[in-house]
Amino acid sequence: MKRYLVVVFAMLGLGLPASAHAQSTRAQLKDAQAKVVGTATLSEVPGGVRVTLRVNGLKPGEHGFHIHAVGKCEPPDFMSAGGHFNPYEKHHGLANPAGPHAGDFPNLEVGADGTGSLDTIDSLVTLKEGANSLIRPGGTSLIIHADPDDEKTDPAGNSGARVACGRIER
Repeated sequence: MKRYLVVVFAMLGLGLPASAHAQSTRAQLKDAQAKVVGTATLSEVPGGVRVTLRVNGLKPGEHGFHIHAVGKCEPPDFMSAGGHFNPYEKHHGLANPAGPHAGDFPNLEVGADGTGSLDTIDSLVTLKEGANSLIRPGGTSLIIHADPDDEKTDPAGNSGARVACGRIER
């Protein structure tokens, strides 16, 4: 009887649609010298995608942090990542009444020891299928900028050079 129940429960679990299973992915962020400076975990949660970022070896202070539209991270400037992920064609910035881009996040705060973390939920993106999916042909990427994001100025909040990049992939 026990063997029968195990088989039945296993079969039921296999019959679940893909959307019923947890969806998550990770991205390693590297600097221009290809040194890993951070790891991001992206998880589908009710209300959007939770992004948990941990970094080390960065300049202390605030840094702009965004999702970019192309999944390429070619050093030294990471311009290959394209502009911000913006499927809704909004203006840049969490403080902009005509925004934000789907890929806009709060600033990343890095301490005096070069470490930092950010844990936020982006309600404008998904890891499932759709126009706002981060899992797409050509991919998407995460970029850390040298300077703080002013959260209102197009196209990137005056956040300066791109200092680290990580490709988002399943």
